[in-house]
Amino acid sequence: MRTKHRRTTLETVIATAAASSTPAGATETHCPYCSLQCGISLTRKPAGGIRPIVLEPLDFPTNRGGLCAKGFTAAELLDHKERLLTPLVRTVDGDRTSPLRPASWAEALARIVAAVTHSQQTHGPDAVGIFGGGGLTNEKAYALGKFARVALRTAMIDYNGRFCMSSAATAGNRAFGIDRGLPFPLADIAEAAAVLLVGGNPADTMPPAMQYFDEGRAKGARHIVVDPRLTNTAAGAGLHLALRPGTDLALANGLLHIAIRENLVDIDYIAARTTNFAAVKAAVAAYWPDRVERITGVAVADLEQTVRTLAAAPSAMILTARGAEQHSKGTDTTHAWINLALALGLPGKWASGYGTITGQGNGQGGREHGQKADQLPGYRRLDDPAARAHVAGVWGIHPDELPAPGKSAFEMLDRLGTDGGVRTLLVFASNVIVSAPDANRVRRRLQALDTLVVSDIFLSETAQLADVVLPTAQWAEEEGTMTNVEGRVIRRRRAVVPPKSVLTDLQVMRRLADALGRGRFFSDEPAQVFDELRRASAGGLADYAGITYERIEAEQGVFWPCPTADHPGTPRLFADRFATADGRARFFPVHHRKPVESPDRSYPYTLTTGRLLTQYQSGTQTRRLGGTMVPDPTVQLHPDLARRLSIENADMVELRTRRGAAVFRADVTTAIRADTVFTPFHWGGASNANVLTDPALDPLSKMPEFKVCAVDVVRVGDPDDTHLLARVPAQPAPQRSAFGPDRAAQAPRSRSRSVAGSAPPSRPAAFSRTKDNAMHTRNKFLQGVFGFTGKGIDQPVPLDASLSYLVPDGSVAQALYFRGGNTTDELITLVMLRDGVPMRYFPIGAKSDVHVPLRVVEDLEGGTTVELQLAAPDGLTGTVILDIGLVVV
Repeated sequence: MRTKHRRTTLETVIATAAASSTPAGATETHCPYCSLQCGISLTRKPAGGIRPIVLEPLDFPTNRGGLCAKGFTAAELLDHKERLLTPLVRTVDGDRTSPLRPASWAEALARIVAAVTHSQQTHGPDAVGIFGGGGLTNEKAYALGKFARVALRTAMIDYNGRFCMSSAATAGNRAFGIDRGLPFPLADIAEAAAVLLVGGNPADTMPPAMQYFDEGRAKGARHIVVDPRLTNTAAGAGLHLALRPGTDLALANGLLHIAIRENLVDIDYIAARTTNFAAVKAAVAAYWPDRVERITGVAVADLEQTVRTLAAAPSAMILTARGAEQHSKGTDTTHAWINLALALGLPGKWASGYGTITGQGNGQGGREHGQKADQLPGYRRLDDPAARAHVAGVWGIHPDELPAPGKSAFEMLDRLGTDGGVRTLLVFASNVIVSAPDANRVRRRLQALDTLVVSDIFLSETAQLADVVLPTAQWAEEEGTMTNVEGRVIRRRRAVVPPKSVLTDLQVMRRLADALGRGRFFSDEPAQVFDELRRASAGGLADYAGITYERIEAEQGVFWPCPTADHPGTPRLFADRFATADGRARFFPVHHRKPVESPDRSYPYTLTTGRLLTQYQSGTQTRRLGGTMVPDPTVQLHPDLARRLSIENADMVELRTRRGAAVFRADVTTAIRADTVFTPFHWGGASNANVLTDPALDPLSKMPEFKVCAVDVVRVGDPDDTHLLARVPAQPAPQRSAFGPDRAAQAPRSRSRSVAGSAPPSRPAAFSRTKDNAMHTRNKFLQGVFGFTGKGIDQPVPLDASLSYLVPDGSVAQALYFRGGNTTDELITLVMLRDGVPMRYFPIGAKSDVHVPLRVVEDLEGGTTVELQLAAPDGLTGTVILDIGLVVV
């Protein structure tokens, strides 16, 4: 039914518009996808062609003639058969069970205005909210923030970039005084003699950027990739550190520990350009290499090689991406990597420094000009009186009219439809049901709204729930600017006009503002909006005052900050000083903590998520392309894990967490750790990865815990059972937590099911070991059978990473007993260590065993590491059987 409404005269409308309104010849513009913003040209075909334009890559500084599969197919979506061409409203106003039907713009906007007015008159101004997107142009992102605060007068606005860049942005602002993804041009990567890339896979996510990595390696550069998977990027590196998901912070601290121990830090740089190093030095003292190996799974030799490579290189970079940042400790993790970069004296030096790889097309610009809950244009803080006065002056209002900071993205979503929460939500350029964590919960919250309005180019999963759906212009049909991964402001030029029945988001905001009596404050002309943005940003951290459309065209983009028309722009930051009050960068001591969820008996594996080469973000666009661009959603499993679970390649597999269940096709590969599974997040429906993820938030950045949670894995079908990919499996009951009333604790389940997709049977509560059960005490066992080779009776050595336990913060542990057995003909000794210091010795005679009740052992406070090591005669080989029991209170 929905397809019929959208198909009517699509080809005719677009072909006619292109023939009548587009200048002949090629239009130089930019790809609509990732933060590279590759240069492309669009050439209109003769009238009557089904597809109006031909797309070709340009020799632009970021892509230098390269383009990925997504970029090459971008123009195919302009006339896609499923494109929205007219507003849609519910047949019965207020009844989302009634079908969507085509409506006029007058009717659609009238329904929105009525909903806004009713919600605000009934519940106050903050009962209306806006959720934006990192793909919006700078003009639209700026206008959206202004629209929220001036037209709607609400504090409730945030955007999907909160789920992408917020941890790196928060840490960058705190450490350097400014947040710009790369503080140097992308081309500098090719000049760096060493690059450490943490949690990123540009070979798949932004392939044209790999030419800079390839060029650097061709010159002899040494590249190291930190990732639980052997990605295409990691496969090309000189060293791959396959760490356990969620242990990046411990890894960074461990590397800094080695750098300090081996006198590899830049003492002069630290003294001249930084503050607070002493506190960080004290903090990383606890991250000795053996301990970091046990936490991360990265061998000590690789840790040492990594540090020495970075320290010895004449130029070196540390780059992080979402794998390190999308955690509930993402800000602290980013700080740990910044600490390492500062200690090595990298930021501000040629072809060196720290940077983060922005993901979305305007992920950088989208977070600079007011879409965030706490922000005003120019990267100003909304709670800063001087910033409020400046921006209010540009907008022509009194500073007191500006609302206070609102709620961050998930916090706002988590309160939709509740007392004190948003009751009418307007969504622009975002598909939150697919992109937000704990997606089942987000769906329930969206369904609790009085009114949901979605502006999009297709009927996304979120739009399918809406009361009003607005068709919007696509990237090639609008003017505007974007700010790419380097901080380069580029211009998106219009190549074709949108269909006559489609408006731009700027036009929608202007018409709604008119209806709300605030139209005099708004323009729907991109050039006018950009000129106002320049004035509003003047003097801010992200100062665009000196950037014009004309300069962008002439200079192939302009790097911000650029405060005046005669300023050259700033390709490289931090050469002389940092953007802090005293010009010095800040060290921040941070400590590793475990993920919010750790594997247990019911959910015994670790899930991590990410992106694919052929898909983009929530897949609203790329999933509509044909052929190889739309593979089945898959889950990567190591062959050892697959054998254990009787799963073969291409089988249907269900993943289940405490929050949701989803089905994927198995991809059995050695490119993943044996204790970890990986799945992409581009799909909705039965394969929505974000029904699985944990919404626990970083306390500073409000980033959710996307990249690690506990998961169960079960085979549910053969390769031919493709119907399972189209049927949403049975979902766990809603849960209860500090994040809201829906997240009730769920009993653990059996690992077997008689019917695929049926609700799992529960296990008696007495046998539960999940973290959600309230217990005053719990047991912890360090046990197993281990082979060994002795290094000397006075040289205790670690046996296995499983024989180490970090007492949780807020708990106290005490050892209750020790049992051990020795298969050799000589005496061996087991050593129990507390934070690396021996506290008890357990001799075991030749071919003997021992059982020792531990009645007098000191309390082990939270944060203490308990470990068992073995001391045996040099060269002695054998097997030891161990079991130590602890009680944790």
